[in-house]
Amino acid sequence: MSDAHYYQGLAKSMMFTIILVSYAPLLLITLIAGYQYSVAYRAKVDAHLRELVLKHDQAVDAYLEEKVEELQVLAEAVGVERLRGDAGVARLHDVLARVHGSDFVDLGLVDCKGVQVAYSGPYKLLGANYADAPWYREVLERKVFISDVSLGLRGVPHFTIALLVPVNGQDWVLRTTLDFIGFNKLVEDILVGETGMAYIINRKGEFQTTPRRDMSGELSFLRKLAAGRAGDSELAHGRASMTVETNPATGRETLFVTSPLKSGDWLMVYQQDVDDAFSALDQARNLAVVVLLLGGIAITVMAYLMSRRMARKVELADVEKEMMNEQVIEAGKLASVGELAAGIAHEINNPVAIMVEEAGWIQDLLDEGLDQDDNEREVQRALRQIREQGVRCREITHKLLSFARKIDPTVERIDVNDMIMEMVEFCEQRARYANVAMEASLADDVAEVEGSASEVQQVLLNLINNAIDAMDPGGGNLDIMSRMEDGVVAVSISDTGCGIPQANLQRIFDPFFTTKPVGKGTGLGLSIIYGIVHKMGGDIAVKSVVNRGTTFTVRFPAAESSETVDAGDGEEL
Repeated sequence: MSDAHYYQGLAKSMMFTIILVSYAPLLLITLIAGYQYSVAYRAKVDAHLRELVLKHDQAVDAYLEEKVEELQVLAEAVGVERLRGDAGVARLHDVLARVHGSDFVDLGLVDCKGVQVAYSGPYKLLGANYADAPWYREVLERKVFISDVSLGLRGVPHFTIALLVPVNGQDWVLRTTLDFIGFNKLVEDILVGETGMAYIINRKGEFQTTPRRDMSGELSFLRKLAAGRAGDSELAHGRASMTVETNPATGRETLFVTSPLKSGDWLMVYQQDVDDAFSALDQARNLAVVVLLLGGIAITVMAYLMSRRMARKVELADVEKEMMNEQVIEAGKLASVGELAAGIAHEINNPVAIMVEEAGWIQDLLDEGLDQDDNEREVQRALRQIREQGVRCREITHKLLSFARKIDPTVERIDVNDMIMEMVEFCEQRARYANVAMEASLADDVAEVEGSASEVQQVLLNLINNAIDAMDPGGGNLDIMSRMEDGVVAVSISDTGCGIPQANLQRIFDPFFTTKPVGKGTGLGLSIIYGIVHKMGGDIAVKSVVNRGTTFTVRFPAAESSETVDAGDGEEL
């Protein structure tokens, strides 16, 4: 993965993390608060509508009971004998009209044969025979009867209250007609929202009050609703029962609150569209969605900007870290060069001594003269020796200069076996002086690795030098092995030195940690190796036994084969 792709991926990862961490609590709080608000609001609306229906339910029942009780008090106070004449009924009707206005439309007294013998009111109903009227039969059975609203012979909506008054073994019925308009106002004023309204129906689903709008399309549904009062439906249970049904006239979900009236003969119904009843809740929900959406957009924008800024800072920090690592590696390399200086001096000393000796021998031969004996041939041999030793010195100095040059971070394909042999040759002289026998066992199938050649040199040279130091001055064996392990290039460097105590194994890769005497080591070698190996995607392990030796194993990822790379390039093209 290239650096650009890495930092783009890092920015995306940070952006999604910021969005998740910021948006998840906002979403969670909104959902929980929205749910709690929805539950509380629905409970409040339900309680309000139930209370509204119960209040008017009680008002209607109280209105009817009040009228019945007034008739009973008047009948007992005045007496049937005084009401048998039209004058008595008229006086009583006048009293009711003064107290209650137009609520009592008329007043009449019916004998045991069903004939109205006294009457006061706007209609000519004196002598009317109610023997076959349903309300007359009902009052004889119940003693008190309140009829349904009907047009009757008058052609106007009205309902009747009849009271059975037994006197001396003879039954009399005191009846009155109540004003429908006054009664209708008890429920028609119940208006909530745009669709909320109330009305009263009887067991047959017939309206007992006038609804606010035309409901002819809902009559069949209302009949089922009224029939449900006698069954096991939700509407039949208790007062102010609430249910939600699909209104056949509108096709919308409609909330119904019902409560029985007049001992169950009537049913007060309040209905309102669900959307209308919970419109404030819908508005709050829509507002929450808008806030959530805007918050999400703001979080996403901020996450995008912050992640790009943070990724840029990480990139700059990595560049600075890389520069610092290169400086540390360079310092470690220079320290290694210093350690090699003694060995190099001994390596160069021998050929230089040979060249000085050969030069002196040539001088002696020239003093003798080239024409003497075999002097000319001897001079040529001495010159060839001087040339060969000079070439040897040049190779040694070139190797030292090559190693000491500034680190080249360029990534290239490296043959690990060639690199090992180069380092073995480089350290051979120092090992000889330390009485260390070096042996390299290199596998033939070792793959190439990708990395900086100078950095791999640094790794191998530091490990070899440490191994030689561990066996100095007694000497020992230093084995270097290369092999393939599951597609990974492994290089092991084992010595028979003093070993590393267990307590120090966990610290040997720490910067500036060293067990060498002052002036013999900086404590940066293994730390530098650790950084280089991990930068190449590899790892380093160590096994050590005190007084028996130490083995460092470095594993590098194998480079992709040239064929694979070429095939990949071909596909991209």
